[in-house]
Amino acid sequence: MFRRIGITVVRHPVWTIVAWLIAAVAIVASAPGLPSNSDESSFLPKSYESIKAADLQAKAFPGAFTPSAIALYQRTDGGKLTAADKKDVARITTELGQKNIDQVQKVVPGRPSKDGRYDLTLVQMDSKNAGQPKQADAAKVLRDDVKQLAKGTDLDVKLGGSAAQALDQQDSSKRGQALIGIGTFLIILVTMLIIFRAPILAVLPLILIGVVAAIANGLIAYATKLFDLQANSSVSSILIVVLFGVGTDYFLFLMFRYRERLRAGDESKEAMINAVGRVGEAIASAAGAVIIAFLALVLSTLGFLKQMGPALAISVAVTLVAGLTLVPAVVSLIGPKVFWPSKSWQQEPENARFAALGRGVQRRPALTAALSGLVLVALSLGVFGYNATFDLASGSMPKTKESMVVQDEMQKAYSAGAAAPTDVYLSSTDGKPLDKAAFPAYEKSLGAVNGVASASMTQVNKAGTTADFTVTLKYEASTDQAIDTVGRVRDVGHADAPEGTEALVGGMSSIYKDIDTAVNHDYRTVFPVAAILIMIILGLLLRSVVAPLYLMASVGLGFGATLGATVWIFQEGQGHSGLMFMLPVIMYLFVVAIGTDYNILMIARLREEAREGRDPREAAGMALRHAGPTVAAAGFILAATFATMMLAGNALLTEMGFAVSFGIAIAAFVMAMFFTPSLTALIGHAAWWPGHADRAQEEATGTGTEPVGPGPFADEDRDVLADDPSGRRG
Repeated sequence: MFRRIGITVVRHPVWTIVAWLIAAVAIVASAPGLPSNSDESSFLPKSYESIKAADLQAKAFPGAFTPSAIALYQRTDGGKLTAADKKDVARITTELGQKNIDQVQKVVPGRPSKDGRYDLTLVQMDSKNAGQPKQADAAKVLRDDVKQLAKGTDLDVKLGGSAAQALDQQDSSKRGQALIGIGTFLIILVTMLIIFRAPILAVLPLILIGVVAAIANGLIAYATKLFDLQANSSVSSILIVVLFGVGTDYFLFLMFRYRERLRAGDESKEAMINAVGRVGEAIASAAGAVIIAFLALVLSTLGFLKQMGPALAISVAVTLVAGLTLVPAVVSLIGPKVFWPSKSWQQEPENARFAALGRGVQRRPALTAALSGLVLVALSLGVFGYNATFDLASGSMPKTKESMVVQDEMQKAYSAGAAAPTDVYLSSTDGKPLDKAAFPAYEKSLGAVNGVASASMTQVNKAGTTADFTVTLKYEASTDQAIDTVGRVRDVGHADAPEGTEALVGGMSSIYKDIDTAVNHDYRTVFPVAAILIMIILGLLLRSVVAPLYLMASVGLGFGATLGATVWIFQEGQGHSGLMFMLPVIMYLFVVAIGTDYNILMIARLREEAREGRDPREAAGMALRHAGPTVAAAGFILAATFATMMLAGNALLTEMGFAVSFGIAIAAFVMAMFFTPSLTALIGHAAWWPGHADRAQEEATGTGTEPVGPGPFADEDRDVLADDPSGRRG
């Protein structure tokens, strides 16, 4: 199949390239815009209590005041506000409300802080567009106007709140994407120059992946609109890295084999056909594992992860198709000149370092397995210190952004939970008006909950069937203490609700509580489903039941080591209160899926060496010698490209960039190079049970030019032995 693909694209390279260009232009020109949503409540299903509470609020209190933006005032000298300052605040509030800014429904004065140093203006926006770009645009106008109105006074004014956070997150994301794009470009360019010493070959993947990225982004926009998925600005940054990192990996796999076939004496076009035929199945299997792992995210209950899964799967699928069609077509047109001016491609390298490593694995597989396994287990111990944080807004931008400064200053000036109070909505179950005589006792019960600063009944709807009790927590909304407190508020609110009523608890802390529940659900579903599906792919590829088990176990150890190291670096080393809540899920998928890629490449080569008559230990040593350079180069480039996410300057992408790059480095340089080959050498022929894929050569006769036994790499092995009876390959 893959050889036929190679023949088609190499014989018709121009038509293949034209087809890709037409597809790129058509998809990019017609694709809808990719919206971004920073409203975390939109990431949860309607069945969660916080979402039910939000829906009830919209119905019972359609005109309820919920500030989307908050202007925070303080004197420029840091002193207490004077009477003149308070008049200026009142004037600014009035004039701001008269400007009729788009999305702004109401502008009202807030209450001053107890120490008299701060005052507020509260701005309500259209709740139907919460988290949407148009509210970020409104926040930009508000920020400019309020600062203009404060000129000539002694006031320093900053704009915060959810709309301002959306604006700052948008700006931070654009800057982060630019830095990540430039960093990724430079890393790939420099690394490819070092590996091949050929400028054409260094630039080529960047150009081709640029075309692939345009198509992938267009298809993702279509899928987002078609399936009504939730988008977030962080997805775009991750997509850049996935497309260029994974795309360069597949480009490397193909070019290493193409160079190998040229060294074996193949004519240029035949060399590319053989290269596609030989690595096509390995690339397709590796990409299949990644795609399936990402698609497992559709089982997530969080809209953010549910959208990310299909987006990443589409990116990898388009990259796979390009790797098997567009790349061979372009390279076959250029021919061996793609390696210009280097001459090294004409000679077989000695691979002395990898040969020495291979001999070490061959002689002492038990010691190699023990040492590499010990490293993974030791790093995994950090997992026990893992703690999650849930504030996606602050995690998606630097703490120096204006909206984050407002959030921090409000926590100090007011009750930490004042910026995002919790609301308990008490409703009658029979549609009759509530008994107001029961309100004081209920209010007292809520106020007595450990962690609550105050509780008061603030409003009743016109029908008298729903009452809103505002509960101010002692802690900032996204902290563990606030989430634990809102859990207790729910327990008391439900248990002490007067007869004939029911209570729903809403607000940001309630949303974070539900996100925590949703993430725990994802751990129980996404993790095992992804693991089982990847094991099925490995089993079909390797025709074995045993090998997939220890391959997945090794990848699982790699995940534990990665999460443990991330906990130690960020929580213990840098003093972070925790890691972003979705990080373990994303890390698991990247490390497991991409870690499996390198294991597939290494164990496939190990099996080839075993089929040539070598015993399991010698086969492991030779596999490391020949496949080691490819795994090392691919692992380094992919880890380095993910590390560029740390340039974004926000907690989410910094943590994600470190974790995934570290996990890929562990997968390539510990698991694929040492742990997996040494384990396979120790297990021996039993690794391939119930099949006998490693003994196929024993069943052949003659000098090794006869067909080998069945298996997914049978055609590849037959071609290799026919061209090079010695079986030695680079």
